[in-house]
Amino acid sequence: MSVEESRFTAAADEFLSRAADLIDDALGDDIDAELQGGILTLSLETGGQYVINKHTPNRQIWMSSPASGASHYDFADGQWLSTRDPSKTLPTVLAAELNAKFGVTLAF
Repeated sequence: MSVEESRFTAAADEFLSRAADLIDDALGDDIDAELQGGILTLSLETGGQYVINKHTPNRQIWMSSPASGASHYDFADGQWLSTRDPSKTLPTVLAAELNAKFGVTLAF
């Protein structure tokens, strides 16, 4: 069952904003984090780019990762759950990839 559009938009905007701020604060020298129009672009200084965007028609957040490829997340029970493996959440996947790459501990 799809979440109501206004609830989806609020949750997606809140996650993207929080992620941009956290990543910029923790990794500002290694990543250029830019949030514009519902699209969070993380450009790595070493090359590669994450693109994380809200996809309103499907009520999902989509992530393109240089480490894991493309993935989609539904908002359910207050969490962004992977459509492939609901045991994985967007914050934990993103944090694990950035933690592995930069040796930091991020928690969204």
